[in-house]
Amino acid sequence: MILFYPKRDYSLLKFSRSGAMLLYIHIPFCDSKCHYCSFNSYVDRFDRRAAYMKALSLQLERELERFNASVGSIETLFIGGGTPSTVAPDLYAPLFERIGPFLADDAECTGEANPNSASMSWLKGMKELGINRLSFGVQSFDDAKLKRLGRAHSSRQALEALERAAESDFGQISLDLIYNCAGDSRGLLESDLMQATRLGINHLSAYELTIEAGTLFEKTPEARQENIALARWFAKAIEAAGFSQYEISNFGDPGRHNLGYWQHKNYIGLGAGAVGFLNDRRFYPESSIDGYIDDPLRETVEELSLQDRKTERIFLGLRSVVGVEPALLSPAERERADVLTREGKLVFADGRYRNPDFFLADEIALFILE
Repeated sequence: MILFYPKRDYSLLKFSRSGAMLLYIHIPFCDSKCHYCSFNSYVDRFDRRAAYMKALSLQLERELERFNASVGSIETLFIGGGTPSTVAPDLYAPLFERIGPFLADDAECTGEANPNSASMSWLKGMKELGINRLSFGVQSFDDAKLKRLGRAHSSRQALEALERAAESDFGQISLDLIYNCAGDSRGLLESDLMQATRLGINHLSAYELTIEAGTLFEKTPEARQENIALARWFAKAIEAAGFSQYEISNFGDPGRHNLGYWQHKNYIGLGAGAVGFLNDRRFYPESSIDGYIDDPLRETVEELSLQDRKTERIFLGLRSVVGVEPALLSPAERERADVLTREGKLVFADGRYRNPDFFLADEIALFILE
């Protein structure tokens, strides 16, 4: 049997610089709690925003020292949440002033935003601070589906927010869509994709709905449908629209921040519920807003073994264009990888094992590691 796979662009990895690091800032404030959301976010603590942003500055000082940050050593900044667009630009300003010297000249600086809170003044204010990439949590342009997901915005608000972003001259705009919700069909997803791609975005994330513990959907698991054929069709439709897949859920011009995670780069994690990573340790700050404000330096440390790091690199590499270096594998694991290569389930290119079918990534990783 001859297998046909889309052509992958492995030149995406060439941005990497030795010694560079990533910076993630978590904003736990949210204008609504979506039915599927398991992230650390709160809809009722807006009175603590100013104190929280000051606490971020305190933790930042410790992390810059711990990570031995130098001028230009931070290659990407990502502000996620929660909903970063619920915090005014002036509250971000002290952080950006401190971070500025450490950002690379060509640093990718992303801010997440929800359509109902990304006002023109917020967009302009964040651009003035240095944000050059936006990531919109749209999820769908179908109002009934948005309501089922518990989203706080309408399709019209999503369209208007994306138009405002284009008017503000953001060169890079990403958009999130969710699929395999109960009732999803090719027609609905095709409509979502058509709306998304006509708005001048250069990146699209398509996430399959999952039912997480502690979410509203945990009580109604039927909110998700199991349809692998639809998932595969949607990925092909996105590629046909001109967005090359470089990770199981990501298409288009690559988000360098996420690529950095998959390459196992070191990253600073600021904020309640964030995670930092340095060589062989992960750092988990206090997750509650009040606890974090009281002591932003309190954390839990996880020591990672060589096997832990190896396993993560294999799983992440096979879910993306990063791939897996043969030197990472034992002789027996390389032999199994070679078997998969001969069968056409892996491709050996540019000195790495590459996975042409991201939907099989976990199964392939488990076979190699058995």
